[in-house]
Amino acid sequence: MNSAPGMRPGDELAGKVALVTGGARNIGRCICLSLAAGGATVMVNANTSRKEGEETVAMINKAGGKAALHIADVTDPKAVAQLVAETVKQFGRIDILVNNAAIRAETPFEKITYDEWRRVLSIVLDGSFLTTQAALPHLIKAGGGSVVNIGGLTGHRGAIHRSHVVAAKGGLAAMTKAVALDLAPNNITVNCVVPGTVETVRGLPGAPARPDHRVSLPPAGRRGAPEEIAAMVRMLCGPDARYITGQSLHINGGGLMP
Repeated sequence: MNSAPGMRPGDELAGKVALVTGGARNIGRCICLSLAAGGATVMVNANTSRKEGEETVAMINKAGGKAALHIADVTDPKAVAQLVAETVKQFGRIDILVNNAAIRAETPFEKITYDEWRRVLSIVLDGSFLTTQAALPHLIKAGGGSVVNIGGLTGHRGAIHRSHVVAAKGGLAAMTKAVALDLAPNNITVNCVVPGTVETVRGLPGAPARPDHRVSLPPAGRRGAPEEIAAMVRMLCGPDARYITGQSLHINGGGLMP
């Protein structure tokens, strides 16, 4: 495995099985690679990015890890149930769940259709609810585990043209606290990693460039790397983070200091 932050070889997650939604590319891919570098077996979930998902699996396997891909829409309860069932069928258990699936959307508030509003919220909030609930019996059976939700800076400070994203990511941070309280007796930690401005591939070829209102840099003077977000996720899933739960951890170069 390469030597990027959070992706150095280790064994703290050996014997663990991780399910990562939206794991095909960008931050999701780096999370998969980082967990695999820590010794975890990884089920990579994607919905529309099959090719990128297959590439992520190939990268893990080439580095000596173990991974598989399962295509599923996290807003579909039956598809989520099958995703979880297939993970357990192939790998025997689930110890780690990372809810990363989301979509980018920028639309002025007055032009957001109800369908677009529901689509954004359903992927971020409904998807996290469905996957966490479906995985819960297996996390309990494993003796405990980790749920990590991937939030967004906009959910904490707002953003123009992103009312639906702000609502979804803000709701995910709040849901993290509630679920953490419910699952603590089962030795399951639930946290939210909140990336700031991160340098990622923005959508498909030909997609619009980063909007002018979001080109400024945080105090650190640069955008973050996806590997830096993945490093925090890996830490939260490891043995040294068992006393951290119900938290939103901001990885943003000083872009927000709550």
